[in-house]
Amino acid sequence: MAMSWKAEVGINNVPAFQVSGRPFASASVDYDTTARVVEFPYVTRWFQVINKSTVPLRVGYSAAGVTSAGYYFTVDASGSNGYGKSTVYETKLTNLWLYGGSAGTCDVVAGLTTIPRQRTSGSLGLNFSGSGPVAVGV
Repeated sequence: MAMSWKAEVGINNVPAFQVSGRPFASASVDYDTTARVVEFPYVTRWFQVINKSTVPLRVGYSAAGVTSAGYYFTVDASGSNGYGKSTVYETKLTNLWLYGGSAGTCDVVAGLTTIPRQRTSGSLGLNFSGSGPVAVGV
């Protein structure tokens, strides 16, 4: 078997996070009282959520986190001062979950690495899904 100098990038590949991210934008993403997911084709380097509706928006890393577990952050509703915007979060993600008290829309923008989302998979599925099985009693 011939050795190759070309290695696949993975989640611990530092240069993938040091360079500027590839642009990703998803406009007018619908959300409501059911958890909605935004799936990124590559692992994110950073992301931001812009809430275009008059209701606050919950944003989290799993469906359970935004609906029942309380593991989320809130993006303010839009108003006379403009759209509600989250901080720019420098976080490795493959999915982002949205949930609102009523129907609304938001924009999701991100900088993507060159790491395909499949490279985060392990025996229990995507490592960054936030909704995978949890080992109890370990």
